[in-house]
Order: sequence, then structure tokens, then C-alpha cells
Amino acid sequence: MPRPIQATIHTQALHHNLQRARAAAPDARVWAVVKANAYGHGIERAFEGLRSADGFALLDLDEAVRVRDLGWRGPILLLEGAFDARDLELCSRLNLWHTVHCQEQIDWLAAHKTHEPHRVFLKLNSGMNRLGFDPDEYRSAWTRLNALPQVDEISLMTHFSDADGPKGVAEAMQLFERVTHDLPGERTVCNSAATLRHAAGLPTDWVRPGIAVYGSAPDFPAHRAADWGLLPGMTLAAKLIAVRAIPAGASVGYGSAFVADKPMRIGTVACGYADGYPRIAPTGTPVLVDGVRSRTLGRVSMDMLCVDLTEIPTAHVGSEVTLWGRAANGAVLSIDEVAASAQTLGYELMCALAQRVPVTTD
Repeated sequence: MPRPIQATIHTQALHHNLQRARAAAPDARVWAVVKANAYGHGIERAFEGLRSADGFALLDLDEAVRVRDLGWRGPILLLEGAFDARDLELCSRLNLWHTVHCQEQIDWLAAHKTHEPHRVFLKLNSGMNRLGFDPDEYRSAWTRLNALPQVDEISLMTHFSDADGPKGVAEAMQLFERVTHDLPGERTVCNSAATLRHAAGLPTDWVRPGIAVYGSAPDFPAHRAADWGLLPGMTLAAKLIAVRAIPAGASVGYGSAFVADKPMRIGTVACGYADGYPRIAPTGTPVLVDGVRSRTLGRVSMDMLCVDLTEIPTAHVGSEVTLWGRAANGAVLSIDEVAASAQTLGYELMCALAQRVPVTTD
């Protein structure tokens, strides 16, 4: 039989989470952000749960082709725009909207031959300092774009650096409004954190929820996913493949990183860092065994990890171990908790799911 590990993508949960984002910004249209292969969930698997979105936002042309191949005829936005002048040919053919964040992209548009002008999103650098025109360059970029016959509507865009923290969005939003106040065009400013925390008070025509759609809190630990009414979009579950009793003083795993201070019952799980589980997750990282909360013990190996069964006497070889997501009994282990224990984010765990893990949908 196959190795007992499986990821499950919960399409109804994705739909639910998208509606939670919509409810947080009731006057805006909603992009479903499906970059990074839908945050590791798989575009084709996630599509049914997200097709009620008003548009799909992503990075790669290949991802745009896949969304079109699924039958989507609505808006698709390239969040980083074209990477090369030749990319604009596919933008024309597939009717892709695309971000413009630098002068080179305007140069490519000016040289592009197209029968249908492009819808573009002109990005302002409001403090993130990754992509976008600086405030003193933005209006001249808009003027240059507006003069091009290759350009149809120009939408206005920024990305907040601190929407998930105490600094918030006020300063960046004031800058955005000062620079764009008399420019025509739709606005899109909100990522997941800004959508859930701030969108009700912001003038935004589109919101761009990403991580929230997949059931992770964008501002954990200030809020948990359940605080926002989000459901896990992915479950990673495996089974116990061995159970043993160890005496006080016995060690577990490589480097004897865990030493029992009392007699214990432990189990070995068919999951390791080659499956995408974080190797640096320490002893104490939460798991669910048959839906009961427990913890990992010792170092994570390539193909296995160990868990504490001392307080779960009914656990046996074949028992379900939920590494994150929803257990068979309905108990939920947030991916954010697991990620925090490993000193990372739920984003990384989702995207790191290994190809060797079989994936199904429900």
C-alpha cells in the first residue's frame, strides 16, 4: 500500500474564506490570489473553491495559462507585470491585466504592437521599497502611460508593508491618496491583512486576499484564523507507523535532542522534512493524534517524526496524525501554530508541501 501520508485541499473552506474576505470589504471586488501555485494548494485543485472571485491574481504567465485553461474568462492580473517585452504578446492573446512598476515596463508597452489596448495597474511604492514608482515619479509615469495607444484603463495600486502590525496602513494610505487624489481609475490597495483589518475604512475598488483565502491568519498571533472566521484550506495528515514505550532517561531521534524525564509512550509518524514538514520544528510543536492534541519529540527526520502518546493510551499503529488542518473528528490544528513553533509563517509551510505527498480534494 502507499506510504500513509496525504494532504487534503478543502474546496468548500476556500470558498468560505473568500466570502469572509468579501464580507470584510463589501463595497469592493475581490481578487483570489493564486500565486505560488495557489499557495501550494494547486491552482487546479483550488479553482472550484475560488471561482466565485471577481478575478484571479498571480505572478507567472504559466499560471495565467492554467487559469484560462480551466475556463476562466474573467479578469486575471499579473501582480509583478511583464518580466520581458515578449510577455506582452501573451498578455494581448489571453487578455491579461498587468502591473506596471518600473520605467522598463512602460518602454516595453510603448514598443508593443497590439490591436487591443491593455488594462494596467500602476504601482506606487508607499514604503515597502520592493516594487513600484516612488511618489515623485508616479505622476509622470501615469502621464506617460496615459499617452500610449497600447494602454486602455490605468488602475492605481500599492502594497502595504505594515498592515498586519501596530503601525497599520494610515501613513502609507495618506501617501497614496496624496499622490493619486485627482487621478482617474480604480484603486487596489489591500492584501489579506489590510482586507480583514482595515478595508472597511479604505477607498478601494479591489482587494487582494491571499493567505487568508487559504485559512491562515495574516496577523498571527495578534489574531488566530478562528478569530477571523477562517477555515483551514489544507490538511496534512499521516499515520503512526510504530508505537513504543521508553523509560526515563531514554532519548528520541538524531542527536538525542529529547531525553525523557519519565517513562513515556511515543509514536513514529510517516512524515518528515522531505514531505515539507519543517525540519527546525522543535520538541513541543503541536500535533493532533486521533484528534487529540499532543506534541512532537526530538528532531524531525527526512521521512519520520516522533510524537508523545503518553496521554493518548488508545493511539495505535494506523492512528491518524494531523500535522496541520482538520482531523477526522473535526478538531482543528492551525497551520499558524505549527509555523510559529518552527519560527516561520503558515505561508512557507503551505508552499513547501513536497511533490511526493499525494493530494486529494474534498
